[in-house]
Amino acid sequence: MVTISRPGPDAATVRSSSTALLTDHYELTMLQAALRSGAAHRRSVFEVFARKLPDGRRYGVVAGTGRVLEAIAAFRFDAAQLEFLERSGVVDRATLDWLADYRFRGTVRGYAEGECYFPQSPILEVEASFAEAVLLETVILSVLNHDSAIASAASRMTSAAGGRPCVEMGSRRTHEAAAVAAARAAYIAGFASTSNLEAGFRYGVPTVGTSAHAFTLLHDTERDAFQTQVDTLGKGTTLLVDTYDVAEAVRVAVEVAGPDLGAVRLDSGDLLWLAHRVRRQLDELGARGAKIVVTSDLDEYAIAALAIAPVDAYGVGTQLVTGSGAPTAAMVYKLVARAGSAEPDAPLVSVEKRSVEKASRGGRKHAYRRIDADGVATQEVIVVGDPPADLDRRGRNLVRTLMVDGEPVGQRSLEEARETLRHSLAQLPISATQLSRGDAVIPTVYENA
Repeated sequence: MVTISRPGPDAATVRSSSTALLTDHYELTMLQAALRSGAAHRRSVFEVFARKLPDGRRYGVVAGTGRVLEAIAAFRFDAAQLEFLERSGVVDRATLDWLADYRFRGTVRGYAEGECYFPQSPILEVEASFAEAVLLETVILSVLNHDSAIASAASRMTSAAGGRPCVEMGSRRTHEAAAVAAARAAYIAGFASTSNLEAGFRYGVPTVGTSAHAFTLLHDTERDAFQTQVDTLGKGTTLLVDTYDVAEAVRVAVEVAGPDLGAVRLDSGDLLWLAHRVRRQLDELGARGAKIVVTSDLDEYAIAALAIAPVDAYGVGTQLVTGSGAPTAAMVYKLVARAGSAEPDAPLVSVEKRSVEKASRGGRKHAYRRIDADGVATQEVIVVGDPPADLDRRGRNLVRTLMVDGEPVGQRSLEEARETLRHSLAQLPISATQLSRGDAVIPTVYENA
């Protein structure tokens, strides 16, 4: 029987920058029991991996690594959090005293943010004492599962767009914090910009936006709305033309802004047919340089279907921030090795879960991607044990050190993550970007060190 502790009715709600309570109750009860047995101090290795890709997907994209490192660094228990744990009876006094001094002092290794991954890829490895590492399970998985799901969907969308820019516009379709993370993940996966200002402020993602239907409805006429927008934002603005009659709105838009009109946006109707019709009308009215932006619940399949349309950019919302049918990457955090005692030099022992359909493979791991003579990836190779001495000859090394003694090392910018994905995708077989359902585009194989 599990006892669920609840704070008293007078408990105050305290906001904190600490990430320490972004975790599950049982992480702390495991810690308390392990401290009592002495096993909490055994050196341990946890591994993050996905047993499979979402149904029909050919590859996944690692995203959220930078946020994970920030979350680990901020994983400290402040006085208010410790008081909450004591009042709620989650753990005993000895465990509270241990938590008061908590700081992650271990090592983190893993795939670079923006790297493609496949089933069983050792995406992240956390090495520390059991006590230090077990507490991080929930926050690590919550970040990686969300951000990687969004980035994987976004990558399919940008591939389907064929070089036409995609704009992330999903803030109103998800949790406010998830919206910021989604904008960041989408940018890594090739989106050009976001409508979310917090993502621009916090992460430097370019932001864009002009007006909604409410702005048109506010004014007495559509012409008044367009004129006000052009007077305020300039002729290069984007005018929303489907509030009433599209053809009439396009005519008025060109009359107001002239041939230098920046763009028009279509947000409803048969976008394929409308895009052709509007393009013809814009050209006939002399606004040949005006672009056409389409929105309206797009996903990768809708974007691909619009490839033959004269569309210049796509705005994507709901389907992006929900992972386009795969809202989680289904990654897990499993103990794969631990020392036989708490002695600092005690050797690691491989451990593994053998549950039916949820088995894990024990041992520390390294990974590289085998590349053929044409520069195309052929296998995801997982080495159980230390990396081979001739790794550079075998393939492309996928694992890098991300944290030493609890401090991030070699932190990468979002631009570097975008470039990582471009390079990683370029090495995959061309079928990776096809939207037809299939298995992982390259197989995962194991080697012993």
